[in-house]
Amino acid sequence: MPHPGHLPRRVWAALLSQLLRPPSAVCIRAVGCYSQVAEAVLTSQLKPHQKKPNFIIKVPKGTRDLSPQQMVVREKILAKIVSCFKRHGAKGLDTPAIELKEMLTEKYEDNIGLMYDLKDQGGELLSLRYDLTVPFARYLAMNKLKKMKRYQVGKVWRRESPTIVQGRYREFCQCDFDIAGQFDPMIPDAECLKIMCEILSGLQLGDFLIKINDRRIVDGMFAVCGVPESKFRTTCASMDKLDKMSWEDVRHEMVTKKGLAPEVADQIGDYVQCHGGISLVEQMFQDPRLSQNKLAMEGLEDLKLLFEYLSLFGIAEKISFDLSLARGLDYYTGVIYEAVLLQDPAQAGEEPLNVGSVAAGGRYDGLVAQFDPKGHKVPCVGLSIGVERIFYIVEQKMKTLGEKLRTTETEVFVATPQKDFLRERLKIIAELWDAGIKAEMLYKNNPKLLAQLHFCENTGIPLMVIIGEQEQNEGVIKLRSVASREEVIIKRENLVAEVQKRLSES
Repeated sequence: MPHPGHLPRRVWAALLSQLLRPPSAVCIRAVGCYSQVAEAVLTSQLKPHQKKPNFIIKVPKGTRDLSPQQMVVREKILAKIVSCFKRHGAKGLDTPAIELKEMLTEKYEDNIGLMYDLKDQGGELLSLRYDLTVPFARYLAMNKLKKMKRYQVGKVWRRESPTIVQGRYREFCQCDFDIAGQFDPMIPDAECLKIMCEILSGLQLGDFLIKINDRRIVDGMFAVCGVPESKFRTTCASMDKLDKMSWEDVRHEMVTKKGLAPEVADQIGDYVQCHGGISLVEQMFQDPRLSQNKLAMEGLEDLKLLFEYLSLFGIAEKISFDLSLARGLDYYTGVIYEAVLLQDPAQAGEEPLNVGSVAAGGRYDGLVAQFDPKGHKVPCVGLSIGVERIFYIVEQKMKTLGEKLRTTETEVFVATPQKDFLRERLKIIAELWDAGIKAEMLYKNNPKLLAQLHFCENTGIPLMVIIGEQEQNEGVIKLRSVASREEVIIKRENLVAEVQKRLSES
C-alpha cells in the first residue's frame, strides 16, 4: 500500500468521515473503513487510462494454460481414470469451487495458511476449496445420505510455493473416488487400493508401490514414544514431510519447532524406518511397546485383514506397510495410503522424473459427523489421483519418444479443386455432420486444392471427400485416403454409408 501522504483526496475524505462519527460507530465500522480505504487506493491505481509500467502478460504464479496438444494428453488420462471409477460402480458428483470459510478452516488445521480466502460477498466469508473430500462430506451431511459411491473430477487451490518442474501447482485438478456408508471392515478399503493399482497400471507410468499405514497406529506410536496428545496432529504434520525431507531434517523440526524432547523424536525414528508386508504387521503385534496400545492394535488387526483381501485381489506385492507414512490432513481416522513411482535407472541423457506421490487416500470416518447438526456418523474411505503429476510424467515420456498428437478428431475433409463449389461443399458437410461424422472444410469460397491437401496431411485427417464439376455432372463423388493417396469413385447417395464403413474398419 502507498505511503499515507500519497493517498488521493477522496480517500482522505472517506477516512475523515469515518473519524468524525461517534466513537461507538467508529469502533463498529473500523474494519470496514480500512477495507474501503484499501479498495479505494487499489482502484485509484488501476484506472483504465493509466498503464502500468513494464506490464508483463502472464498467468498467475502456480497456474498454467494448457495447449491443444496438452489437452489431448490430459483428456486421455482423465478418460482412463473416470472409466475405471465407473467400472467400479461410482456415480458422478460436482460441488462448488467455493465453500464457506468456516466449513473449511476447522478441517485442515495446519494447512489453513494454504487456503485462498475470498472477499466478503453478500455477508458470507468464502474460500476456494482445498480438496474434494471436505465438500463431499458436506454434501452427504446436507442431503442426509448414509451411503454413496461417488467420483468427482475438479480443480482445487492451494496457496503454496509451486514446483512447476515436478508437476506441483497452486491450481490443480484432482480425481477422487469415495465410498461412504457402514460396511464390513476393510472391504471398501481393499477396493480403493485395487482401483489405484488398476489406474496406475493402465496409465503405464512404470513400476509403482503403494505405501499403507493406519492413523491409529501412528497415534499409538506417538503415545508409546511419549508425544503429548496435544501435539499428535502437529507431530503428524512433520512426519508427513518424510517424502520430501530426510529424517534428520524432520527430527530437527520436531525438536526445535514442535517442542518434542530429543529422546522422544529418536524413538519415533526407530519406528519410521520400518517397512514391509504382512510379515511386518505380524512383527508389530509382538512389539513390546506398540502391543500395549489398544488403538495401535486395532489398526494392526485391520491391516492384517486388509492384506488378506489384497492377496485375493492379486495386488499384495504392490503394497508396503510403511510406518513413516502419516498423511498430514487431520480428518483421516484409519487406513491411509500413498502411491509412489519406483525410479528406473535414468537412461543416457534422461533426467530422473522425481514427482513424489501420484495417488493417495485413506479412511475418514468422522468428517461427515462434523457437518451434521446431530453428529450422525457416515464412515467414508476414498482415494485421489494426482492428475498434474501424472500428466507431467506422460508428457515428458512423449517428448522423449518424439510422439506426435492430433489436436482434433476430424475424420473427413470436404474439398474441391474448382471455383464456385462452396454451396455444394456446404451441402455435403451438413450431411456428414447430421450422420454424426466429424468433418471440416476450409472457410474460403475458392480454396486451392494444394492448400486443402496440406491441411489434411498436417492435421492427420484420414479421409477427404472431393467434389468438382465432373463428379457433380455424373452424380458421383471422389473419396481419397489421405495417408495412401488412393482415390475411389462412389455414388453421391452412398457417401455417408461408405464413409461410415471406412471409419469402422480403420
